[in-house]
Amino acid sequence: MFGRKDKEAETVVAVLAAALRRDIAFGELPPDAKLKIEPLRTRYGGSAHSMREALVQLSVEGLVEATAQRGFRVASATQADLEDITRLRVEIECLGLRWSMDKADVDWEGRVVAARHRLSRIEQDIASNPLELAMEWEEFNHRFHTALIDACGSPRLLEMHERLYNQSRRFRLAALNEGVVDFEASKADHDTLIDAVLDHDPDKAISTLKAHIIGRNGRSRHH
Repeated sequence: MFGRKDKEAETVVAVLAAALRRDIAFGELPPDAKLKIEPLRTRYGGSAHSMREALVQLSVEGLVEATAQRGFRVASATQADLEDITRLRVEIECLGLRWSMDKADVDWEGRVVAARHRLSRIEQDIASNPLELAMEWEEFNHRFHTALIDACGSPRLLEMHERLYNQSRRFRLAALNEGVVDFEASKADHDTLIDAVLDHDPDKAISTLKAHIIGRNGRSRHH
């Protein structure tokens, strides 16, 4: 009796969360901005309950901060935040890659190669139209990095990686918008990663992935 209504409510919350997530990523909702329910409803639609649920969901992801006294606000996005996210992401993603390579089979290798191919295709086109293709590039980049660890056998590790990846999205899209994403270096890293995966060389794969996330000179390459 109530199943359809519950499913529709979940869909509305998911749509609102996706819209908020995108606007946080692109800076339309800037870091530390207060998020008041009624103005957000006017802008995005939905009920007060649905909007609150969407904000709670984003707070779990680390994109929104919630306090009993001050309500909701967009999480900060400082250089220190980026460095902290990157440091943790390196540890989690490299561990997930090692565990995945320990369990490696042909199906996993095929998923990694396919995800790399899709990302490579979008990166061939994005230089000419970065803003229009930004979210498509971001999605394929996400799929590639998730494919690298999705055979790790740890749902908790995958969940933690997803949170960190989502929290780093704003920095990647800002770098893309500023024209400072080094696609040539990224392509070289990805090619080396694929070779190491197919050669069953976990040390090479992990060292490449670590350098790829951190970037040259200890600065994140925003991938």
